[in-house]
Amino acid sequence: MFWLFHDRGDAGRQLAAKLEAYAGRDDVLVLGLPRGGVPVAYEVAVALGVALDVLVVRKLGLPQQPELAMGAIASGGARYLNEDVLRAAGVGEAALHAVEASERAELGRREKSYRGRRSAPQVRGKTVIVVDDGMATGASMQVAVMALRSLQPARIVVAVPVAPSDAIHRLGEAPDEFVCVLTASDFHAVGQFYRDFEQTTDQQVRRLLREHARNVHA
Repeated sequence: MFWLFHDRGDAGRQLAAKLEAYAGRDDVLVLGLPRGGVPVAYEVAVALGVALDVLVVRKLGLPQQPELAMGAIASGGARYLNEDVLRAAGVGEAALHAVEASERAELGRREKSYRGRRSAPQVRGKTVIVVDDGMATGASMQVAVMALRSLQPARIVVAVPVAPSDAIHRLGEAPDEFVCVLTASDFHAVGQFYRDFEQTTDQQVRRLLREHARNVHA
């Protein structure tokens, strides 16, 4: 069987080669989507010599249909609401507030687990490269970008090692740029392109963030 990537580290290094135009810039920030996107993002940030952090995203599901997103929240206070879904479902302010409060609590718990006492990075006016280990439906990445857009970055680049051939159409106009090592027509799951696709743990995420921070300070 053919694997495009040995593991997420290998995928990150291959992806970084596609992003050389952003190397060495102080206005560039790489954000990995936990958990699987962080090992990829780490390699990208190291290769480019730029800052690294995580973008924790939580879907805001409808009160009666939690699987259907009425919006999303993300690190740094980012918030995106799908007004069409809210109107169609008749969701009031109280119900929206209750769902958002619950998801913000979980987002805060995860951010504290990954980032410790460090505050979320400032993205306003920066070029932000959002990285995951692959893209299947594109739904999670799309809401992540829409939530991030509310923080007013100068440019949003979605970067993934592998995605379906119609990935750019699935994302629509959400990002300013889409970068991918391979877009495949025969796409079933992200893991099919990795020889080693073991689940990334919270401990690994914390270790990579600490390691990158130490290297930057050194």
